[in-house]
Amino acid sequence: MRASCLAMATLALIASRADAAIIDWQAELQRCRTLRETIAPLLQAGEGISAVGRSNRSVRRCIWIQRLAVRKNIPGAEFW
Repeated sequence: MRASCLAMATLALIASRADAAIIDWQAELQRCRTLRETIAPLLQAGEGISAVGRSNRSVRRCIWIQRLAVRKNIPGAEFW
């Protein structure tokens, strides 16, 4: 009885992690395109990344998403 409860709890945890790992590629790529369009003019004008009002975390996530999408041959993926 105890082992079966433990097994069911473990399976529930594994299933919840699997659901959390699913990436909506098109939504992420669109968010990254929007971010790039927003910060590109400021960067070209000589502003630093900290001055554009965006966190470095969102930029790093977009770069990571783009690289992963290119590796997985997701349509619409491009290098930054």
